[in-house]
Amino acid sequence: MTVDFGYKRMPSLRVATLSRTGGWDEKKLRGQYKTIAEWAKKNHLRMGRWLFFEPNMRTFIAGIEVKGAAKGSGRIRLRTLPAATVARVVFDPDEVSPRVIYHGMNDWLKWQKKEKKIKKPLSYREVYSGDPWSGPKVWAHTEIQVVVKK
Repeated sequence: MTVDFGYKRMPSLRVATLSRTGGWDEKKLRGQYKTIAEWAKKNHLRMGRWLFFEPNMRTFIAGIEVKGAAKGSGRIRLRTLPAATVARVVFDPDEVSPRVIYHGMNDWLKWQKKEKKIKKPLSYREVYSGDPWSGPKVWAHTEIQVVVKK
């Protein structure tokens, strides 16, 4: 599998999110996604990309892109992620360790900053084309994005 870093312009995204504070727990993360998906179905919203954010060491945010008119309810919050330039890499976590990808992305961004191609990296997010636990096809195209300031 070939893995390469590059830039892409991402459109703005309307995302339904659910935050959780505490230690890493995949079962709880899956539960967050399940809650958002059920809420979206109940509100007759089309779902798009599934996103994962970790803004700090103990906060985990699950998000699903939603299309249609809706308002957040309960703990589910609607956010609009502005259009942005992102550094990105697509890989299969079963073939290449995510640890290697994140390390490579960090080093590549340091060089991009040193060569003055970007001003600074801002925030990381993982993006999936659908439910990453639904099957190997979605999981095999895991995308790591870093919003960058040019």
